[in-house]
Amino acid sequence: MVAFGKKLKDRQIQEWQGYYINYKLMKKRVRQYAQQIEQGTQDRRHVLKDFSRMLDNQIETIVLFLLEQQGLLASRIAKLGEVHNNLQEEPEINKITELREAYRAVGQDLLNLLYFVEINAIGLRKILKKFDKRFGYRFTDYYVKTRANHPYSQLQQVFKHVGLGAVVGALSRNLHELQDRQGSYLSIYDQPSLPLQDPVVDLINAAVDRLSNSTNFLNFMAQHALIMHDELPTPSEEHVDDERYHFMSLLLNLANTFLYMINTYIIVPTADDYSTSLGAAPTVCGIVIGAMAVAQVFSSVYFSAWSNKSYFRPLVFSSIALFIGNIFYACAYDIHSIWILLIGRLFCGLGSARAVNRRYISDCVPLKIRMQASAGFVSASALGMACGPALAGILQTNFKIYNLTFNQNTLPGWVMAIAWMVYLVWLWISFKEPSHDVEENQTPNQSNDAENGALEKGLKQPLLITSDDKVDEDNDQDYDDSEEAPEESRLPANSIGEAYRLLTPSVKVQLLIYFMLKYVMEILLSESSVVTTYYFNWTTSTVAIFLACLGLTVLPVNIVVGSYISNMFEDRQILLTSEIMVCIGVLLSFHVIIPYTVLQYVCSGLLLFVSAEVLEGVNLSLLSRVMSSRLSRGTYNGGLLSTEAGTIARVIADATITLAGFLGQSSLLNVTLLPSLIISVFSIMATCYTYNSLY
Repeated sequence: MVAFGKKLKDRQIQEWQGYYINYKLMKKRVRQYAQQIEQGTQDRRHVLKDFSRMLDNQIETIVLFLLEQQGLLASRIAKLGEVHNNLQEEPEINKITELREAYRAVGQDLLNLLYFVEINAIGLRKILKKFDKRFGYRFTDYYVKTRANHPYSQLQQVFKHVGLGAVVGALSRNLHELQDRQGSYLSIYDQPSLPLQDPVVDLINAAVDRLSNSTNFLNFMAQHALIMHDELPTPSEEHVDDERYHFMSLLLNLANTFLYMINTYIIVPTADDYSTSLGAAPTVCGIVIGAMAVAQVFSSVYFSAWSNKSYFRPLVFSSIALFIGNIFYACAYDIHSIWILLIGRLFCGLGSARAVNRRYISDCVPLKIRMQASAGFVSASALGMACGPALAGILQTNFKIYNLTFNQNTLPGWVMAIAWMVYLVWLWISFKEPSHDVEENQTPNQSNDAENGALEKGLKQPLLITSDDKVDEDNDQDYDDSEEAPEESRLPANSIGEAYRLLTPSVKVQLLIYFMLKYVMEILLSESSVVTTYYFNWTTSTVAIFLACLGLTVLPVNIVVGSYISNMFEDRQILLTSEIMVCIGVLLSFHVIIPYTVLQYVCSGLLLFVSAEVLEGVNLSLLSRVMSSRLSRGTYNGGLLSTEAGTIARVIADATITLAGFLGQSSLLNVTLLPSLIISVFSIMATCYTYNSLY
């Protein structure tokens, strides 16, 4: 990965050289501050004041130049507008063509100005991140809060870019009117969805999308996917993205995610009954549910490696494995074999292609819609999680065809087998394998197969550091701007062991939190059928409704957190609060003295689940910021590590349920909640210790 200073230098327009952020000078100043504080010749308060003043001066230079250029562009558009008005009275084809080219020339200059704003915004984020890392101080939060909403704030001009929006609108409108509309009297305002057939407008819109990106909710949803992209992509890189992108292939990847999540949770309401019907204890449902996660521990690795060479073949293999697994699962009832049941679930786990789904979005979806695709991935997962139990609640029937039994236990297997067969046919007909020749001729993309992760929050929250600030947290050497980072600091990890050695203490804490939240969520979901049957005599349909309602809370909670709460509090505050709420949810779930009621179980479960969902999004956002850049690509990437952490947590949780079953169903709830409580308390302590030591 090329150092940002060199990238900044290469992308500068020579005539504007004195108006860009002086990243090299500021980086050296940060280094000097660190030396002065270490030697005791300078106090922290003076450093903060001096650095703030330096940043203010840099931003003021950028803003004044930006306003000057906006004025020049507006003046040129106004003069062209006069010519345009004259041509409407006496239209001449040659002059109309010349006018259109003149507007396009203005568009190219506007495009350069948008790139100017973008590269300066990235430079500001990076230097603030470097300062925070050097001094262990949340200067970024202080600087944004004190400057962003001040009446004399320069940040508003840079990051809200209202003036630029007006220039973009005027240019687009005039180019639209110069198009041959074949006698139409409608304007751009009458048909806002009418496409503009002009390349320069497409380029401008793409640049504006990178600046403002999307809504906070979309950003928060995309963080769950931990899919990262390069900052400042070159036009050739964007062209490669467009060449490799195929909408139907993206839709097939999202459908794979949706079906896999349904397949995971459709058996939860009936797993205990199925185990009992095969002569096993109800708590064996833990092993039945967890068998899929056991296989996923291994499938995540080989699918991650396989996606380096192909996307189509792994998806075909996934569909076949899941089809076979569901057939085995459904036939286990008539064969009367718990082992066939477990083998079926293992096959389903071996078909987990979520790593391929994420990798496709990271590598093949154009930057301008990658955030929407990532949010779509998370939404498909959440919807599948809700639809799985709901579908199980509908499949309440019992009949036989020849020697095959179709009931609430076997129908989930038969339905999913049919679904995967239909999906396989659709995949074979519609999927388009991206060109890997194009990929090999480019610098390796920084892709991630994570459970998820974070995209750029855009310039609506411009200085809140994102995953795209790909500075190696372990080897954050201050390279000279004229040099590239050393080769060894850019190579991806070649093994799980090497990847683990790249983890800093803060990354390990984030992975511990991820382990904890996946563990407590799996305990809640997997034992719900056994617990509710024992205490409340719930039917399968009631359990299915309860689990479906939990799944349906995912999107509304993310809307609230992404649109409101994340703007009011720091991520670390939300993180710690969510951990505490998860711990409280676990405590409230214990059955101590008073009779255990439905109200207690539902309220505590809802609190635990919602808090864990909030915690997952914030935790993955923070994880992407402290992850080494060497772990953002390759087979053994940071996403794979987080996926493995979550999958292992699910395996241990399901094993805990089965082992606790030997103590009897009356003890199951408290015995399984005790490890959840211990892990959640330990993660809170680790979080407090880590961030207190950093800040």
